[in-house]
Amino acid sequence: MNIDTRIKFRHLVCFLEVARQRSFAKAADALAVSQPAISKTLKELEEILAASLFERGRSGVTLTAAGVDFMRYAGPCVQALRDGVNVLRGGAHEAGLVRVGVLSTVESLLIPEVVRRLHERHAALVVSVATGPSAFLLAQLRVGELDLVVGRMTDSPEIQGLTFEHLYSESMTLVVRPGHPLLARAPADLERLGDYPLVLPLAGTTIRKYADSLFVQCGVAQPRQRLETISVALSRRYVLCSDALWVAPLDAVRLDLRQGELMELDLGIREPGGSVGICSNAALTPPPAALRFCEVLREVAAEYREGALP
Repeated sequence: MNIDTRIKFRHLVCFLEVARQRSFAKAADALAVSQPAISKTLKELEEILAASLFERGRSGVTLTAAGVDFMRYAGPCVQALRDGVNVLRGGAHEAGLVRVGVLSTVESLLIPEVVRRLHERHAALVVSVATGPSAFLLAQLRVGELDLVVGRMTDSPEIQGLTFEHLYSESMTLVVRPGHPLLARAPADLERLGDYPLVLPLAGTTIRKYADSLFVQCGVAQPRQRLETISVALSRRYVLCSDALWVAPLDAVRLDLRQGELMELDLGIREPGGSVGICSNAALTPPPAALRFCEVLREVAAEYREGALP
């Protein structure tokens, strides 16, 4: 069956942007067009396909079952064309390019080592890294704007329909600056945890529930003073210049703990953690650079599991 020639590139781009933004208004801003133009373009596409692609609700728009099915093909189609244009225009055919979404749980230790080894072994390789919450990165992966996402994300609803490969399990820990008052006793006085500001992952992120679980296990309420962020750099700097407590992924602070720049607060317990791994989109054909990235990532993760890193 021939492709309906009425379907234009603008239809696909508009559809994907609305699916990503979950809002007509935000999609219009992203594409620098008016909201009526977005509505008109989508209506044209739905008429051509003889299917409703979105459901409108108070909280925005969501994909219908037909929309989910169509996105499996529209995303890779658009991205493949973009990649082809970029390769020829930018000379990227002379080098490899892998686009990776990286969660805060792995950006401090695992990914730098992976990139270091890749650059040692490949003379021409570009690793493009995007950071952010798991829901955002998985949405980018779903529409073909990322090749892989690495981190702890198995509890995110956005992972449905994607492929996840487990690498290792990672726990959470509570860290403070050297000289913090709570370090005077081991295990720490749990009743005093609420006296200090707390640094937590953003509400709604995959690792937040593990951070919350640590306080539940301690049987104490979280302090009213909190900094909620997924930025490792901001969390680290704030803890070093204050008496704040940081519920951190062990990966994010392992080097700091080893070098004595941060101290682990002994609670007598440790939250067991979740699965860190690679998420990919089976509907997309991964570029060679992505396969090389995964190969080295598995190698580094295996060494991490065996205690050979850092």
